[in-house]
Amino acid sequence: MKLCEADSRELCEQLEELNKSYNDYKAMKLELNISRGLPNEQQLDLNDGLFHVLDETNCTAADGTDCRQYGVKYGLPECIHLFSELIEVPDEQIVLGGESSLNLMYDQFMRIYAFGTCKEEPWAVQQAKLGAQGEKLKWICLVPGYDCHFNITEALDFEMISVPLLGDGPDMDMIETLVREDETIKGIWCVPQYSNPTGTVYSDDVVRRLASLQTAAKDFMIFWDNAYVVHHFYLEGYEKNIVLNILEEAKKYGKEDHILYFSSTAKITFPGSGVCAVASGANTVEEIKRCYNLQLFSKDKLNQLRHVLYLKNKENIVEHMKAVAALLVPRFELVDGILKDHVLYEDVCTWNVPEGGYFITAYTMKGCAEKALALAEAAGVKVATAASTYPYHRDPADSVVRLAPTYPPMEELDTAMHLFCVCINIAAIEKELEAR
Repeated sequence: MKLCEADSRELCEQLEELNKSYNDYKAMKLELNISRGLPNEQQLDLNDGLFHVLDETNCTAADGTDCRQYGVKYGLPECIHLFSELIEVPDEQIVLGGESSLNLMYDQFMRIYAFGTCKEEPWAVQQAKLGAQGEKLKWICLVPGYDCHFNITEALDFEMISVPLLGDGPDMDMIETLVREDETIKGIWCVPQYSNPTGTVYSDDVVRRLASLQTAAKDFMIFWDNAYVVHHFYLEGYEKNIVLNILEEAKKYGKEDHILYFSSTAKITFPGSGVCAVASGANTVEEIKRCYNLQLFSKDKLNQLRHVLYLKNKENIVEHMKAVAALLVPRFELVDGILKDHVLYEDVCTWNVPEGGYFITAYTMKGCAEKALALAEAAGVKVATAASTYPYHRDPADSVVRLAPTYPPMEELDTAMHLFCVCINIAAIEKELEAR
């Protein structure tokens, strides 16, 4: 039944009961958080062996390198090969970063901003010229999307163009039209597998169309953040969710230098203490290496060696991620079940049920997300800021809510989600009654 079909007297009675429940939760003085996609404590405990893998070695790499010393600035060959297996890209097309893929994405953005790419002027120079004319460089942001991506382009004063993320990936008709006609559009953020926050998996057709984009800008770049490359929930049929290799597809059109493919172990081992990598075509890899020559003598080779000895190979990583899935799936099923049981009307809230990744996206009734989240926070449950999944924090429908079930213990998640349902029901019923 839809909210608009309900009797006003019945709605008033439901609202009275909901407010009573809300005040009961508020009296509990909760301090719960489902705002960010953090690994839970048991998930981190799975990686305790990582602390000890160097105990029985002399910290020497396969080629004889002493990992305690300077050198090997582009990454240990065996760690590069581990990523090669993981993302199915040749070793020579991969350069290792530090511990954070977001930091690596920022570095690559700033490299092009300062030095340029594809023999074009640096984006900073282009931005300055456009600024003198009252214009800006532009960037495509898929919505709902990842707020940390948007923060980078906003900080550098790019005009962010929102493009809808559909069931099989971005609206490619819209993207192809935009980039074909406007040379000031310089790139796009993509999370192609179990997208943050919708859980969307890009179809083969979408990947092929992205790989073959005809762009007015000669230095258009696709930032391909494949953060959840092995983060499947279910063993049966997960192969259908493995995204097509965009570098292989782009090579068919001579566009592999326009792809920056990022991967990391952040949610395989320890976030902030893992290893990350960037892959691209030969020319872009050489550009990255030239900047590395200015930046550093070496990354943390001990951490790279530690991850190689611990993770071993792709097959072992896949087995490890089965244990991770066993911890995460009950949390996602709990959220799905509570929403099914406690959303009072079918149009009050809908939500996705992902098959991997870290998030659930809930869509409240139009105009209700901000109010519902304010109610939740006032009662002690922190959910992602309303509209954080949109550029400039502007959700035109005031509807999208990102839920992160991965971190809290099950009992806390249960409480947080029951309160969340109370809040979205209150926000929707109040809005409906005000409109009558």
